[in-house]
Amino acid sequence: MTAKDIITIPNPLLRQKSQRIGHIDASIEELARQMMSATLDWEAQREHEFGAALAAVQIGQMYRVVVVRHDFDDKANKEFGVFINPEIVKYEGQPAEELEGCLSVKDLYGAVKRYPKVKVKALNLDGRPVRLTATGFLARVFQHEIDHTNGIVFVDRVDDPRKLYRLEANGEFSPIAISERPATNPPAE
Repeated sequence: MTAKDIITIPNPLLRQKSQRIGHIDASIEELARQMMSATLDWEAQREHEFGAALAAVQIGQMYRVVVVRHDFDDKANKEFGVFINPEIVKYEGQPAEELEGCLSVKDLYGAVKRYPKVKVKALNLDGRPVRLTATGFLARVFQHEIDHTNGIVFVDRVDDPRKLYRLEANGEFSPIAISERPATNPPAE
C-alpha cells in the first residue's frame, strides 16, 4: 500500500465506528503490514512531517487495528507496534493543548486537548493481551488513533477555529480562514 491508499476527509468512512476483531489470522497480519507501508510511503513524501501511527479506517478498512511507531524521534527506525481492539481504560492528569496533525487531514494542524497519561489495553498479533501506560506524545497518539476507530477525527476536537493552522511548504504554520475549516460531524455517542 502507498500514501495514495490513505483516505482523507470528507470521506464518510472516517466518520464510522470500526468493528472489533474477533479472530486474528493472516489477513489481519497483512492488514497491519499494509498500514505500516502506507504510513512510511506517506512520510517519505512529506519533508516536514512524521508518520507516527495509523488506524485501519484510514486505509478504508473498518477494523479496530492501530499501528504505532516504536520511535518518534528517529525517522530511520521503521518499526511499529500493532494494537488490535485498542481501548483506553483510564485517563490521568490534566488535559493539555498541543498541535496535532493527521495523515487523513492534509496539511492541517489544530490545537487539541488530550490527557498526558492513559492506560491502554489491546491484543497483539499473536492474540495475547497487551496492557500499557502511555505518557506524553505516546498518550496523545493513542487517544488520536482510538478516536479514529470511533469515527472521530482530530478536527472535531479543536474547540476554537482560530486554533487551526495550515502547514506551508517551508514547514511553517499559518492560521487558516474560518471558511477553510473542515466540516465536523462526528458520530453520535
